[in-house]
Parts: sequence; C-alpha cells; structure tokens
Amino acid sequence: MTEHTKPSPPSPGDPRTIDRNWNELLQEIRVTETGVQILTGFLLTVPFSNRFESLDDFQRTSYLIVLCGSVLTTALVVAPAAYHRILFRHRARLWLVEAANQCARAGLVLMAVTISGVLFLAFDLVAGRTPAIVSLAAALASFATLWGLTPLVRHRRHDGGD
Repeated sequence: MTEHTKPSPPSPGDPRTIDRNWNELLQEIRVTETGVQILTGFLLTVPFSNRFESLDDFQRTSYLIVLCGSVLTTALVVAPAAYHRILFRHRARLWLVEAANQCARAGLVLMAVTISGVLFLAFDLVAGRTPAIVSLAAALASFATLWGLTPLVRHRRHDGGD
C-alpha cells in the first residue's frame, strides 16, 4: 500500500460493521428502554390513585390509549433482546441488526406519540381540553423536529457522509 492509498472502509455486510452496528443499536435501545419502562410503571399506578375515579370517559379512554402505547413501545424496544436470545449462535447477526433497527425506529415514533399523549392527559386534567390540545400539538411538533427533521436535514446537507 502506498502512502497515498487509503484502506477501503468495511462494507455494510462486513462482520466488523455488523457487530459495530449491533452494539450501537443496543446502546440506543437501552436509553429508550429505561425511559419507556419508567413511564409504563408510572402509568400502571394511575388507576390506583384517588383522583382516577373523577376522570371523565374521554380522559379514561385517553389514559388507556397512552397506557397501550407505552406497553407497545416497551414490546418494540425489548424485541431485539428477545430476537437475539432466540437466534443466539444461529448466524443471524445481519438480520438482527436490520430487525433491531426497524424496532428501534418504530419504538421511537410510538414513544414520541405516547409521551405526547401523557402530556395531553396531564394538561386536560389540570388546565382543560384546549390547552391539552395545544400541548399535544407542541409536543408532537417538538419530537418530529428533534428526532426526525433535524437528522434528516443534516443528512441531506452532508450527503450522508460520516
């Protein structure tokens, strides 16, 4: 190799790249998993509070929707660990990385919607329906901007280079 020749980067199918991608995904999922598990645990205690009986039908339905969203988000972000356990030593690392990526993406979207729904419910209980709708829209816009638009703009500006 001459001094002007650069070694070629590993291909996407290279085992080193797959292992690095898997480890990066696991770190990202750990952050998401902790947050959504805390949220789910909190939501599971809500029906046992004294004020729960005073919720109207709309608020109870909203609560059940965000609870289901939180549980489904938990299922999505924990799924890669289950996949790995079932497929351990079955030479399926590339499939695991691709499946974990899809689960992580779907989990993040659902987590944003669920957290926004929890904010809506809190505002509805404390300040009323109109402020709740405003808070829901603001939260969804914030998540869409921070978690979606910002990285997409960066990607387009830099043509996807690292």
